[in-house]
Amino acid sequence: MLDKTVDSLAAAVADVRDGAVILIGGFGASGVPTELVCALLDQGARDLTIVNNNAGNGRRGLSELVQAGRVRKMICSFARSSDRKNPNAAEFADAYRSGKVELECVPQGTMAERMRAAGAGLGPFFTPTAFGTPLARGKETRVIDGVGYVLESPLKGDYAFVKARTADRWGNLVYRYAGRNFAPVMCMAAATTVAQVDEIVELGGIPPEHVMTPGIFVKRVVKVGDAHGL
Repeated sequence: MLDKTVDSLAAAVADVRDGAVILIGGFGASGVPTELVCALLDQGARDLTIVNNNAGNGRRGLSELVQAGRVRKMICSFARSSDRKNPNAAEFADAYRSGKVELECVPQGTMAERMRAAGAGLGPFFTPTAFGTPLARGKETRVIDGVGYVLESPLKGDYAFVKARTADRWGNLVYRYAGRNFAPVMCMAAATTVAQVDEIVELGGIPPEHVMTPGIFVKRVVKVGDAHGL
């Protein structure tokens, strides 16, 4: 019988290799798979490319990966937290200025569409977002019917780490409120999706119309409990 659940966080991230591209869900503090990221810190993979809404939020998780020198490149929309009271708020900025990590800044909508294109098997696409700005430097641009466009490429991941509220053993996922954020398109765009969840229910426990990410896009499910209810 098909069962995608794994017994531990360590087992869920055990095969992540050096140099992997990892899509990490989360919007601010909502829907961040912190426990999976911490497990990756313990696992030891290095030279990583991380795709996330921001470059670290809070003391744990992604900020720790950056601080440990494990991230080679960050692809995100917000490279620095606005929380100046957080001692990790400037962690990425310091690493970037010292040349320890690369940065590719991508508008949120463009980042989501790049991942959606990757998941749908599409090629590059034109978007008006960022036309005429520094973010368009080095990219093909066109003016069509008087509107300027920038050519953007699909954004694929070797892995996606996401957090969901509920899953079944087939990997069908349900998110809670804003915890959904980029997770559905990240699951589609990654070769291997790992979901940390608050609860695992029996097959049939999730009404089909409530499934937000079908299990076909999920490789592993690990239960970690309800961390913050987000």
